[in-house]
Amino acid sequence: MHQAAVQQLLDIAPRGAVVAAVRESLDAARTRRAGPPDDWEEDIRDRLARRTAAELRPVLNATGVILHTNLGRAPLADAAIRAVLAVAGGYSNLEFDLSSGSRGSRTDHCRSLLRLVTGAEDGLVVNNAAGALLMVLNALADGREVLISRGELIEIGGSFRIPDIIQRSGARLREVGTTNRTHLQDYERALDGGVAAILTVHRSNFEQRGFVASPEPEKLAELATRAGIPYLYDIGSGLIADLSRWGLISEPRVADALAAGAGLVLFSGDKLLGGPQAGCVIGDRALVARCRENPIARAVRADKLTLAALAATLSLYQDDDAAVRSIPVLTMLTLSAADLERRAVRLASLCPGSVDASILEGESAVGGGAFPEGVLPTSLVALNAGPLGPDGLSLRLRHGQPAIVTRVAGNRVLLDPRTLPEESFTAVANAIEQALSS
Repeated sequence: MHQAAVQQLLDIAPRGAVVAAVRESLDAARTRRAGPPDDWEEDIRDRLARRTAAELRPVLNATGVILHTNLGRAPLADAAIRAVLAVAGGYSNLEFDLSSGSRGSRTDHCRSLLRLVTGAEDGLVVNNAAGALLMVLNALADGREVLISRGELIEIGGSFRIPDIIQRSGARLREVGTTNRTHLQDYERALDGGVAAILTVHRSNFEQRGFVASPEPEKLAELATRAGIPYLYDIGSGLIADLSRWGLISEPRVADALAAGAGLVLFSGDKLLGGPQAGCVIGDRALVARCRENPIARAVRADKLTLAALAATLSLYQDDDAAVRSIPVLTMLTLSAADLERRAVRLASLCPGSVDASILEGESAVGGGAFPEGVLPTSLVALNAGPLGPDGLSLRLRHGQPAIVTRVAGNRVLLDPRTLPEESFTAVANAIEQALSS
């Protein structure tokens, strides 16, 4: 601790952190066969840097997976980022009515925008889509049965399963039909006084083909109406924009789910909607009110940063063309082949000559459990990693500044310009050069 180089570290880090790094370095020197490090000060400095570095850091996504769950799914639009910054550094009217000067409700902040862009009677935002489903089922079906097709008892990210969420909500799961084929009659035969709702969960992270059948949502909504119970439709990805002109048609849109007659529609905020992590519940005014009054709504409520980002994102949907231009997820989904090739050529031209960058045809992925069979042709930049090998170069890029997550295939490192902002290309090239020379 008295060495000059170590003393200098006290100017940039707390004493406790420096002491811990010194002790860690000493312990390593005592236990490893190689003995002490060649340079004590450098070893301590490196260990201190790892200890004090932020655990949650920004990364550049060169994988071509747009809604990469492990990388935080949807990047926010500039308008959403500005909205977060505006409320993050000070106070806000989160639960304060500026007109009356009395207590307000945080559930009001995205309510009108959800109604405006979806056409629903009412809307409610919670912290994520699983929390939304938990709350809705507890509010509408606690102690009673919920009908759902066996083919929709899916597992979503992180090993969370729909049957488990239903059970935790207090509702009782009642399966109808079979894994591959469920008919309207299956639901009709299961209806009795103990059934509280019919639930459809969109199979967003896989696709069934072949000998399969499912009733149309309109038919299930009609059946639920005749039975006097709500029809709940969890569409998953929260697609608001019409992407059919780009050939993306397999995901249900929010407006279509409402038009089918669903009493409540549930969806995520950080997938195809392109906003922050959130769970949105829209639909019938009376049903939304029952959810809003449910105690679980408090347990899964959204924070001020989420509400600010979501409101700013929803505002962009008042103009479809502006939404595609301004919301990164939609922009990446709709890039043309010419744009992708131009980006790839520019990125390759900036890369160090030693990696022998070349252009390959390839495919991007939507990710996030959306459009599981969607094919997005792209132009890839392929790098020859040399003596490091592709895994070695990929590892160094992940630990670089900035951190870059890539693909490895065919003994080469692949960069997909679809998910890399053009303004990051120079930084990517510099990071590759640093990884090769470090």
